[in-house]
Amino acid sequence: MRIVRGRAGEVEEDRAVTAALRADTAETGEGAVRAWTPHRQVAFGRRDARADGYERAREAARDHGFPPYERDVGGRAVAYTGNTVAFLRLEPVADMRRGMDERYDAAVADVARGLETVGVRAERGEPPGSFCPGQHSLSAAGKIVGLAQRVSKGVAQTAGICVVRDHAGIAEVLDPVYAALDVPFDPDSVGSVARAGGDGDPERVARAIEAALVGDREATVERVR
Repeated sequence: MRIVRGRAGEVEEDRAVTAALRADTAETGEGAVRAWTPHRQVAFGRRDARADGYERAREAARDHGFPPYERDVGGRAVAYTGNTVAFLRLEPVADMRRGMDERYDAAVADVARGLETVGVRAERGEPPGSFCPGQHSLSAAGKIVGLAQRVSKGVAQTAGICVVRDHAGIAEVLDPVYAALDVPFDPDSVGSVARAGGDGDPERVARAIEAALVGDREATVERVR
């Protein structure tokens, strides 16, 4: 398994790193794990882009100092402050129709175990009005982790976001963003590792999640150029 650390210089270049890893896993059958801190941004999902208030939501993000970008998966808007950890695990698959629930369950359990090592006992689920609402979330003093999955020929990508700190800033920008999209949102539902009493250092949280996602697999470490 490959461990890839760091981020590229620009948002689109950074996304290209993940796309290249996904293609490599599909071609070679070697899995990969990445946990890093993306650039400051609000990333909108496909459902957001079809909403009547999408342009107003993008403007609200810009007004709060978060460049808006559109990601190529579903779900609702998420905010990265530069201290927010994104993570993913890429696994080769032979049958795209099988294993989705098992991959979700494994990733949720692994991330929860990683958070324990930085002082947070997170439980599965999320409070009402959470950002990017979904079934595969972890909460501790608010929602701190949300996961999604993307499966394509030869590879499954289970990925997510972990709010390490800056929960107030994330709530502040997402409040008008979600209002413009006409999606229920409770600013107090945003949690963070720091808010739950854990270690608020993004690098330590990223390495904890990385280690949990790798588990006992043999892995090599490389850095984004």
